[in-house]
Amino acid sequence: MLFALAAAFTLSQAYRTVGAILAAPLQAEFGLSPQQLGTFAGAFHFAFGTLQVFMGVGIDLHGVRRTVLTAFPLTIAGALLSALAPGYATLVLGQVLIGIGCAPAFLVCTVFVARHFPPERFAAVSGLVMSVGGIGLLATGTPLAWLVEASSWRAAFFVLAACSAAAWGLIAWRVHEPALPQAADAPRESLAQALLAFAALLRLPWTAGIMALAFVCYASFLSLRGLWLGPLLIERHGFSLVASGNVVLAVSATSLFGPALFGRFDPGGSARRRVLVGCSFLLAAMFAVLALTSSAVLDVALPVVMGVMSGYMVLQYSEVRAGYPAAIVGRALALFTMAMFMGVALMQWFTGFVASQAAARGADTYTAVLLTIAAMLVAGAVAFALLPKAAQARVPE
Repeated sequence: MLFALAAAFTLSQAYRTVGAILAAPLQAEFGLSPQQLGTFAGAFHFAFGTLQVFMGVGIDLHGVRRTVLTAFPLTIAGALLSALAPGYATLVLGQVLIGIGCAPAFLVCTVFVARHFPPERFAAVSGLVMSVGGIGLLATGTPLAWLVEASSWRAAFFVLAACSAAAWGLIAWRVHEPALPQAADAPRESLAQALLAFAALLRLPWTAGIMALAFVCYASFLSLRGLWLGPLLIERHGFSLVASGNVVLAVSATSLFGPALFGRFDPGGSARRRVLVGCSFLLAAMFAVLALTSSAVLDVALPVVMGVMSGYMVLQYSEVRAGYPAAIVGRALALFTMAMFMGVALMQWFTGFVASQAAARGADTYTAVLLTIAAMLVAGAVAFALLPKAAQARVPE
């Protein structure tokens, strides 16, 4: 059942990273500015992030299967709308629909793991799911570039729509978890009560630090891999679309191993927090190097290394799992996922704004973008390190 659920997550990974390959053809067809390109890429993540709380409530009230089967058809509709889009506004609307449809895709996987696996296996199994989902990243590298060059960017959305329909069918066939995992005689929680429970999470003193880091970590890697890497290689170094797709594919391939690796060797406790902070600073330093050099070798090699390093972010899920009691861990994961993808939306939109401002002033676009990402990473890591820690407080049952 878990791998069937992971099929939707795999498609979600593909949709959120198409921008790296589709950026150039979309700019050519619609005359998009860097800020419009950032808005296009961020629209998926904004819709995805804002719906996390409601998807968490849906999972609690109606179960994993019903929630994902109800939402995912919007992904198919959004992909078809994007493929047929006559202009930029319709294209963005398609991304919003895709984001809403994909909103439960990873959350149902993490909740399923939290409910059906012991806590000590949470990081390892979650890392495995993230690695399987990375197949979607591979698909939006060289294969997507070949498809776009052979046909058009519209064909890419048609293919993704067909794959999404197949994933929906697989889940309907294979996933049969009871809609309501709680005992039959347990009182049914109302929607208002469920939303109040989410609000209560925000009052816990350690939630702010967890959310601050969640807001920037995944956003940093995905802003590079899913939006800026392809245009950077094409404009800085004259790479072809397929050549840039090869680099994107290599980054995606290395990112498959990171989550399983870091998940397997989760140190736990304070050591886990030190790893999260240290890796965030190291990743920020790599972004700064990319920003301040113009070496084609570094612009290819460093993102590949960053692909492996991005796996450390799976430890954030372990931090959430350890910081909240089992009764509310599903909601805590939903809140965490919301922060993570709202962070992606904000970072992609804001770096698009920074890129437009840099271009207007004659500054190097990618230097400005990459330094902005590095600064946001440092800010999130510092906030996580200084704000209260869950391990130092008693978590109310």
